[in-house]
Amino acid sequence: MSRSIWNRWIWIAAISAGLLACKTKKAVVAVPKSDSTTTVNSRKSENLALLKKNNLSFNTLSLRGKASLNINGNSNNVSMNIRMKKDEMIWMSITAIAGIEVARVLITPDSIKVRNNFQSVYLKKPFNYVHAYTNKQVSFKLLQSVFSGNTIDDFMVEQSELEQLNGVWELKGQQQDLAYRVLFNTLLKVSENNLNDVKSGKALKVVYGDYQKVIDELFPSSMQISSMAGIKQVGINLDFSKIERNVPLDFPFSVPNKYEVIN
Repeated sequence: MSRSIWNRWIWIAAISAGLLACKTKKAVVAVPKSDSTTTVNSRKSENLALLKKNNLSFNTLSLRGKASLNINGNSNNVSMNIRMKKDEMIWMSITAIAGIEVARVLITPDSIKVRNNFQSVYLKKPFNYVHAYTNKQVSFKLLQSVFSGNTIDDFMVEQSELEQLNGVWELKGQQQDLAYRVLFNTLLKVSENNLNDVKSGKALKVVYGDYQKVIDELFPSSMQISSMAGIKQVGINLDFSKIERNVPLDFPFSVPNKYEVIN
């Protein structure tokens, strides 16, 4: 792979992963069969509360696994280490198959930092820099919800349409230019997120695999993330091998003096 192609891959992979691991060793939780005959509560507020009640609660979250990345048709396999401190930061380390860390990312509600170890360069931007790859309504909390498999607060509102189809819930609506559609499984956990900004040609789709228990709460064993921004297309298949909740974590992010800061 040429240096220029590799460099481009690092930036896109790091930023897309922010926007947006071996097979799991833990037993997955069986999804009950849908029952379309079940009586549905007619109160939307209560149904929204029921779905939100099943969110994963955490102060810290650590995810490790392998990822297959497809960027505009070019595929690469890497290892990813993702750490989160609720409402404060999302930290990522991306490692090539050879065991060499190629990039490190730190995202906060205010900023995004990417350290490209391959070319010894460093990027620091305000959080809204990610809007070049996503809709402008994508926030830090939305990313946090995506990576934790939780519902997205901005969508869990009375203005959204919520109905049960064939025994499973579907939530949909539109906020400004962003149209959204969320599907739930019969565990009342998110099975699919679809965000679409037709005006800007940007779309994000996240599909969650089987759920497993992590200290008596449910977390997806895998995620498939598809992002499109104009002609740029990124696909990330994450398969988690280790998931830890509420454990002590550090979020190391330093930049050697020799690294060049780029705009």
